[in-house]
Amino acid sequence: MTQLDCSVTSCLYNQDHYCSKDDITVGGSNAKKASDTCCESFRERTGSAYNSTGQASSTVNIDCEATSCVHNRSCKCCADSIGIGGGSQVCQCKDTECADFCCK
Repeated sequence: MTQLDCSVTSCLYNQDHYCSKDDITVGGSNAKKASDTCCESFRERTGSAYNSTGQASSTVNIDCEATSCVHNRSCKCCADSIGIGGGSQVCQCKDTECADFCCK
């Protein structure tokens, strides 16, 4: 599993930069740079409620559609750690990105 630091505090699954989802999907099948990727698992938090699908953890399984990334092995992220960025005002998954995307 990959260590995940998520700065998208407007995400329903974000709990103090940890993810309460067991797995996420990073999109970007045609990505050439980080801004071409996104966290497809992002769901906007409305109000102050959290949606814990499990215990928030610093490590998660990451399915990755960004096949041009050096960390992608058979559509799984094999990096030791990544960051998902976009800030605190994100409303849609397209406004997020894998900050550690690195094109082959």
